[in-house]
Amino acid sequence: QVQLVESGGGLVQAGGSLRLSCAASGRTFSSYAMGWFRQAPGKEREFVTSINWSGGRTYYADSVKGRFTISRDNAKNTVYLQMNSLKPEDTAVYYCAAALRIGVPSVPRTSAAFDCWGQGTQVTVSS
Repeated sequence: QVQLVESGGGLVQAGGSLRLSCAASGRTFSSYAMGWFRQAPGKEREFVTSINWSGGRTYYADSVKGRFTISRDNAKNTVYLQMNSLKPEDTAVYYCAAALRIGVPSVPRTSAAFDCWGQGTQVTVSS
């Protein structure tokens, strides 16, 4: 199994930036895709972005395209989410997730494709 620990959340003003990190342990990190999801109060968890095992392929939700960047450092077993031009509507708990099963898409886009989740980190964007 894999353990995921997010960090880097906090309070930022609109237009600011934050970088989230997710450290993984327990299985060869370079063997699976990773993703970020978020859940705002009263809303369902939504897909933000994902990255394949090598970092060569990524996918973004339209709401964050051009503002957020996902990357990974397989030597450090860590995936990152750089968030720029933050908006109040980006306020949510952000979760990283690992897609461990054989046969899921190389760049998964649904929560069902991910089977290991971190505990989440709060991001609050003030207007």
